[in-house]
Amino acid sequence: MSVTLALTRLVLTDFRGYASLDWRPGGRILCITGPNGAGKTNLIEAISLLVPGRGLRAAKLSDIARRDGPGGFAVAGRFATPEGPLALGTAAEPGTTGRRFQLDGETPRTQADIAARLAAVWLTPAMDSLFRDAASARRRFLDRLVYAFDPGHAREVGAYETALASRNRLLGAGSADPAWLAGLEDAMARHGIAVAAARRALAARLDAALAAGTVAPFPAARLAVECATAAMLDDAPALAAEQELRERLKALRRADQAAGSAQHGPHRADLAVTHAEKALPAALCSTGEQKSLLVAIVLAHAQLVAEARGAAPLLLLDEPATHLDQSHRSALLETLAALPAQAFLTGTDSSLFTPLAGRAEGWLAGGGKVVPDPAFPAPDSAFLL
Repeated sequence: MSVTLALTRLVLTDFRGYASLDWRPGGRILCITGPNGAGKTNLIEAISLLVPGRGLRAAKLSDIARRDGPGGFAVAGRFATPEGPLALGTAAEPGTTGRRFQLDGETPRTQADIAARLAAVWLTPAMDSLFRDAASARRRFLDRLVYAFDPGHAREVGAYETALASRNRLLGAGSADPAWLAGLEDAMARHGIAVAAARRALAARLDAALAAGTVAPFPAARLAVECATAAMLDDAPALAAEQELRERLKALRRADQAAGSAQHGPHRADLAVTHAEKALPAALCSTGEQKSLLVAIVLAHAQLVAEARGAAPLLLLDEPATHLDQSHRSALLETLAALPAQAFLTGTDSSLFTPLAGRAEGWLAGGGKVVPDPAFPAPDSAFLL
């Protein structure tokens, strides 16, 4: 099976516990094992920082830099993509509060330039509570899924959030120029409707795919975006919805000033997930059922992206077996083996990945190094890049 998007080299400098690392994975499925604190999650976190956003931990830059290092860090990756080889890097200089990117040796104009070439989706143990967390966590999860379909979504989200923050500051100051506010509300309307439309469209596609049983035996999840802004698109074209949002924002200025933030807009959206067979909201399902629903969404998404873009996103799965029963663990591994996607899996015990013997590379993490696991059989050629 051909995989058209894959990491072929990862170079880390002063990144968490890695003073210097040059890792060259050669398989389609990478099983990384080691005890707690060995640096397994750090590896996939580094990969996650090469796509738009703050990475799978959303960590402060000061927490990412190696503790006894100079204060900055760098991550560089080489990838095989449908358009050819890709070199991508990100770095934070000591004492700075931001990161810079390099895309094939040039500074990208926007993060959308990166999203157009590279997509990654991840699951972490912290996300096991996604359906019980605040709506903001589900919005970020949904936006990451949209990035893989629509690279421009990163730009739209960023532009909307910038205008929103500026409007909040002006209202908070109490002396905002109405014309200035109108300009910001115009930007919020244009970008906000684009954000809401993209979220709604992807949720509908995923809902249809899951209803069709594309990731059986995982439970079918029903997805819907709960968003008053997106609901405007039910009965009106985008331009009319934009105008309606402008008018609402103008009418709510005084209320938003009192509240300290805009009370209406796509930043208030939520992703509603329901266990279809039980007709039960995901938040009320068991821990194992919630994990199965989450896995089902990610797997269905990978299949849809592969069909739409010709390349599935990289799958970064940190401790994916946690909370899954044996049957669903086996189903996860078999589904990954059949997907045209490169997948990175972590675990404390390599026996969890025994069913992938001959179909995955085994790696051991620890002591600031990543070395081949001598106890893990080498993959067959069909599972090499």
